[in-house]
This record gives sequence, structure tokens and C-alpha cells, in this order.
Amino acid sequence: MRIVSLALNLPGPAALMRLAAMGATCVKVEPPSHDGTPGDPMAAYAPAGYSAMHRCVTRTGLDLKSDSGRRGLDEMLGDANVLLTSFRPSALQRLGVERAPLHDRFPTLSLVTIVGEHGARAEHPGHDLTYEAEAGLLPDLALPVVPFADMAGALLVVEAVLRVVLARQRTPGALLFEEVALGDAARFLALPRSWGLMQATSPIGGAHAGYQVYACRDGRVAVAALEPRFARALCRATGLPDAYAERLQAPTAFAFLAAYFAERTCREVEALGQQYDLPVAVMP
Repeated sequence: MRIVSLALNLPGPAALMRLAAMGATCVKVEPPSHDGTPGDPMAAYAPAGYSAMHRCVTRTGLDLKSDSGRRGLDEMLGDANVLLTSFRPSALQRLGVERAPLHDRFPTLSLVTIVGEHGARAEHPGHDLTYEAEAGLLPDLALPVVPFADMAGALLVVEAVLRVVLARQRTPGALLFEEVALGDAARFLALPRSWGLMQATSPIGGAHAGYQVYACRDGRVAVAALEPRFARALCRATGLPDAYAERLQAPTAFAFLAAYFAERTCREVEALGQQYDLPVAVMP
């Protein structure tokens, strides 16, 4: 499979990185550098990530606003299976890479395009932060740990590419088009909250003493002893009475485990997890 991408920033290149790892031949087209500024902004503000994502991707610069640049893109698309874009619909129109004209010129080429939202909102400006905010993934004033909507969107892009590749085998001459909305990616990640899984009364939302993050002497430990056998193992490992294995929601269980881990180092907790087959992860 040969994939040509015009997608800049994070979601498109992250998807391209995974597609290249799956064996696709990936070519990335970037705008020409201007006054020393890279064509893809990510090369400037996150060079390590940019380098990692493009390690197995061929990069080339083209000015798609020029006739020569468009001719160069047409030459690339002549033997490509999929074109990936991340521009708003109006920008795609200006660049001449709309789905119907593309299909007329390249009937076996499929198109996957990344937008913020579907429909009229595809023209609205947005970024990972705004999509997460609208999906309810920002509970306070802190920024996200990672750009979840962008990275989940990259996975949806990979899905979309696989769908058009499979569909092309069934319908060789059809116009195949997939639109991936980063807002959909954020809403998918937010589904567990809408189901109540993260409420304070839920076992994984804070109500279970065996499913918590505790302070250690030199860091933190994430304990995920949720299932009964793990709960029993946690009691044996920490000296908590066995009767608590059935009622780890009791306040005394929280207090006991908080005091227990506060007196131990991350290395001691890690060894305890290995000895008792406990799902723990230390964060020194």
C-alpha cells in the first residue's frame, strides 16, 4: 500500500507512523519552509516527536498553491492507494484536492480526511484542547497529560485507511472517502464518564481502596487490585485482615493502605507486587 499524506501537526503524522509500521509505503508532503520555519510546525515545537513519527516516512516539500506543486502532487497520486489530508473543506477546495475531482483523475485513489467536527463545524477552528473540553475531559484548570483527542484520532485514521483499503478490494471503481473527526475521538474517550464509570461511587472512580494511587516514601504507587483474587492478595501482602477483601470500600481500608504505603519505598512496593502477583506500578 502506498499512502500520500498532506496532514500536518500530530494526528496525521501519528497515524502515518503506525501505517508505516504495518508495512505501508508512506510519503509526506509538506509546505516549503518559509523564513527558516519548517513546513510542518511540529518540527519546530516538538522536534523529537516529529523525528520519531517520520522515521519511516519519506518527506518532500511542495507548494500546492502553485501549478508546479499541484503537478508534483498529481505525479505522486498516480500510483498511490490513499491520500490523507487534514485541511478544512474550504482549504481542500482551494488546493484542488476535493474528493469528486480527485476520483475523476485517479479512480483507484481513496481519500481519508481529518477534520475537527463533521458537517458545517468542519470549518470551525479547533485543537486537541478544545475537543477535549467539549467532550468533558478537562475536569479542572490543568492541561491534559497528553493530547488525547489527537492520539485517539490517529487511531481512528488508521481504522479509516484500513476500511477504504478493504472496500477497494470489493468495489474497485468506487469513490471511497472517509472523514475522521477529532471531536468524535474525544467523545469516544469520554464514554466511560458518561456511563458513570468514573464517578466517586464507582470502584474505578475512587470507591475501592484496592484501586487507588497512594503516596510512598519516595514517590507514588498505582494499585489496581480490583478483582477478588487481587483484593485477597493485597490483604495478604499488606497485612490487612482477610475480611477486608470483600469490603475494600470501607474507610478503614483506605486509611490502612495509605499508612502502609507511606512507610515504604517504591522499590519495596515493586518487590511486593512481584512476590504476591499484584497489579501495581510505581512512580518514583
